[in-house]
Amino acid sequence: MTRSAILPLAGAVAATLLLAACNRDAPAPATPPPATQAAPPPAPEPPAPAPAAVTSVELGNAVDEENRVATPASEFATTDTIYASVGTDGGSAARLTARWTYGEAGQLVRSTDADVPAGPQVVAFDIQHPDGWPTGSYTLEVQLDGTSVETRTFSVR
Repeated sequence: MTRSAILPLAGAVAATLLLAACNRDAPAPATPPPATQAAPPPAPEPPAPAPAAVTSVELGNAVDEENRVATPASEFATTDTIYASVGTDGGSAARLTARWTYGEAGQLVRSTDADVPAGPQVVAFDIQHPDGWPTGSYTLEVQLDGTSVETRTFSVR
């Protein structure tokens, strides 16, 4: 090989070695940052408490110390005090209404409200007439938060 051919070849080799030496200290390619984890979904809301419900309605002429009708009845004497024992249950408080009516026309005899706390409860409602009840048909309508939920008919003889 001639001297004129060696020089360009030597220059090329030197340039290659120089470039290789420069890349030796180059930092390694940056790794992408770890993906940020999405925040966990929020905890589900606790279920709403079960609404109150009427579980029982009994009529009678006496109640015990737990407001339960002692002996259920659907016929009463003109001198009886008439009781309605209303059982409720549920996870929320409610308002009970007892509407007592007389006859086919539904003449209002008495309407009474009671606030009932959550959980199992028994509430007693009553009607009495000092001069005696007129004979005939009567109706008790039980409302829970303003909605009619139970109806009982009874008679006075």
